[in-house]
Amino acid sequence: MQKRCRVNRAAQYQKLNVESVVDSASPHQLINMLFDGACARLKKAQGCIAHGDIEGRSEAITATVSIVSGLQASLDHERGGDLADNLESLYDYIQRRLFRANSDNDLQALEEVLDLIKTLHDAWSAIGQEMVQPQHA
Repeated sequence: MQKRCRVNRAAQYQKLNVESVVDSASPHQLINMLFDGACARLKKAQGCIAHGDIEGRSEAITATVSIVSGLQASLDHERGGDLADNLESLYDYIQRRLFRANSDNDLQALEEVLDLIKTLHDAWSAIGQEMVQPQHA
């Protein structure tokens, strides 16, 4: 019983820590965190497939779909124009590939999605670096 209480306290502390980070993060950092989370879940799903853990694979892919939905919901179509529309289509494609990966236990589909997410994450990170660096005339 005492060990279980320690585990619960550790989980509560971790949740509080995550909430603190989220509360203090900029919108740009929040999107970065979503990309990080998606990559981590995709890697977990790949490991689960390799180890025959169907339940773990399903949970990791479902979590990734939720993250991609969050990214999709964050799109500003008014200000984003064609870029937002193209990202919307890409996120739809990613979700279809994830559903396929889950139903077919498809490592190749997960690898493709991971590559796409990493590319988006790299581009998003580069935008953030440009925002932080001072502009020279």
